[in-house]
Amino acid sequence: MPALLYECFSGIAGNMNLGALIDVGVPPDYLRAELSRLGMDGEFELSIARAKSKGIAGTLVRVTCASSDKVRNLNHIKEIINNAPYSDGVKSSAIHTFELLAEAEATVHDTEITTVHFHEVGAVDAIVDIVGSAIAMEYLQPSEVYCGPVELGSGTADSEHGTLPVPAPATLQLLLDKPTTRGSVPFEATTPTGAAILCNYVDSFEIPASFNTTRVGYGLGEKTSSRPNAVRVTIGELRESIKRSENVEIECNIDDMNPEAYEYLIDQLFKLGAVDVFLTPIIMKKSRPANKLTVLVPSNSEGKLVREILCSTTTSGVRMHTVQKRLLDREVQVVITSLGQVRVKTVQLPDGASRWKLEHDDVLSIAKENETSYLEMKRILEQEVTDKLQKDE
Repeated sequence: MPALLYECFSGIAGNMNLGALIDVGVPPDYLRAELSRLGMDGEFELSIARAKSKGIAGTLVRVTCASSDKVRNLNHIKEIINNAPYSDGVKSSAIHTFELLAEAEATVHDTEITTVHFHEVGAVDAIVDIVGSAIAMEYLQPSEVYCGPVELGSGTADSEHGTLPVPAPATLQLLLDKPTTRGSVPFEATTPTGAAILCNYVDSFEIPASFNTTRVGYGLGEKTSSRPNAVRVTIGELRESIKRSENVEIECNIDDMNPEAYEYLIDQLFKLGAVDVFLTPIIMKKSRPANKLTVLVPSNSEGKLVREILCSTTTSGVRMHTVQKRLLDREVQVVITSLGQVRVKTVQLPDGASRWKLEHDDVLSIAKENETSYLEMKRILEQEVTDKLQKDE
């Protein structure tokens, strides 16, 4: 399946994202028809048109909302989305984007997520942008989503809290530890809605080293500056079976902490985005037995993990260095066996061959259900999966 790449050189807003996804392949009539099923008749009008920004042609989307003084909280918005006749994937993606947005607002205002309110016009606009993005992503079905540095803009912007410097507090909160740039355009380039959409869908905030582009789309904004006000989305294939990834490795030596504390720590580090966490037994000075904690994290995301390590362990400091990873292209498929569903992870080797293995948790679950040893169940499932995969060739 193709991958998708965002280039937010002039930032990103919800309507710009919709424009780019339409421009790269989502049929406008399909998106209109799907959004009409939201159950919000009369609350908004959707305009989709071809336009240009500094000579660059793209798609301009406008969402015009009916004027109202009402407010909606997160639960109201979830109810609207859940009551619409969309797939579970569209619903969960849209709701998760709204949860990210509400969490950022709650953090900025030091309040609970359930008390965050969206002014009616802003809420309707965001619902259309966010649900529309979920619909478009389900249509395109990218295997992975990448994004380069995100332009935030410069200057000030008016809000219900007064005039604030760009970016908006919620935008900055959402893009913590993500690569960003500032000052390329004299206005608010990235909105909270645009930032929340990126945080939900982007798998890696780095541009792939080798990307075979097959389609290009531009989503336009209406403000003007010395550069095109557009977000570019490209669809293509990662050309190498070996993918490149830059990570930060965080290390520290710990010789005075109760080992019972590691379970909580490791769980928290994975929740905060760690790619890998492991302990290595070592001998320190004065022949003290200790553990070396190693945490691998995507570049530009190490800040919150360092804070967690310093707050949740007895170490007084950490070491950090950049490491290069080489990853084989991998896909996960679900195979139906006589004993139940099992996920199968397949990797493509540089010589064109492939190898696969069963998902450990699935084998363990089926073994427990059938009161069979893990090794015996693994042997049975491997034989069934081998037979099925050979038939499919």
